[in-house]
Amino acid sequence: MVPADQLTAQMVPPAMFDEVSFASYIPDPAQPSQAEAVAKAEEFAAKVGKIRSGGGRRGLFGKKTPAVGAGLYLDGGFGVGKTHLLASIFHTAPSPKAFGTFVELTHVVGALGFNQAVEELSRHSVLCIDEFELDDPGDTMLISRLLSELSNRGVSIVATSNTLPGQLGEGRFAAQDFLREIKQVASIFEPIRVDGPDYRHRDLPPAPDPVSSDELRATADATPGATLDDFDELCAYLSTLHPSRYKKLVEGVSAVYIDGVHAAPDQSVALRLVVLADRLYDASIPVTVSGAKLDEIFTPEMVAGGYRKKYLRATSRLLALSRFEVTAG
Repeated sequence: MVPADQLTAQMVPPAMFDEVSFASYIPDPAQPSQAEAVAKAEEFAAKVGKIRSGGGRRGLFGKKTPAVGAGLYLDGGFGVGKTHLLASIFHTAPSPKAFGTFVELTHVVGALGFNQAVEELSRHSVLCIDEFELDDPGDTMLISRLLSELSNRGVSIVATSNTLPGQLGEGRFAAQDFLREIKQVASIFEPIRVDGPDYRHRDLPPAPDPVSSDELRATADATPGATLDDFDELCAYLSTLHPSRYKKLVEGVSAVYIDGVHAAPDQSVALRLVVLADRLYDASIPVTVSGAKLDEIFTPEMVAGGYRKKYLRATSRLLALSRFEVTAG
């Protein structure tokens, strides 16, 4: 078992965001909210340092009241640079600090247990949460409690999502029954909107046509470090792994080739493919397929449902990966 401090120490931005900064974010002049978001993110990062070094307000009897952490929530569509800003805040904030997707955070809490997760994360100056989502009542209450505890202990929290805080959980479960918890999460954050088109597909053609199975296999064989899988066999294998292990699954892979792609047969398969797409994107691994196009994996019925934003994000990322140049591993 990985020690608790090592588990939280592994919570860092994906390698593709190692060098980003506020200065390297180029706002679109046609989208004023982007420049405003950069300014707000920089202000937040400066506030994190002050809160951590200040340690709270001293009272009449010499006892300090705990400093309450700041909260920032970057809301916007896909590919507008929210994760870039999130990673920039992480790089600017004093150590220790933590960065992870919402799903990764729930995995850490599950691995450590709630109380130990609070103890470990409360030592951090900031917790950066990418792709903040609330998919079920259990996660709603768990993360609500966690963030409230951390904020009260002086940990600042910044999150990105495609849903405003007050709308978290809509369409996924009976949100009315959990409105109090959802509002409690929302109250921690100052929401900032980041508008604009998806930079991953700006001025680009639609999804590339799939290649033939023969061409796919020949190219995979000629690419060092590449993997080649049948789509159905890959989906079956993913069902045997906890999603937290998908990151390990793609380590050291130079390119991914998938034969016989078709629409996901059900929601459970589709959601596992979403997690895989996120891990491939984090690692910048090119994807080439035969069969259906990558924008046909999630059916119209799926995209119209409560997980719409997950599926659209995954499609956006898979299309970006399909345009990457394959390099030798």
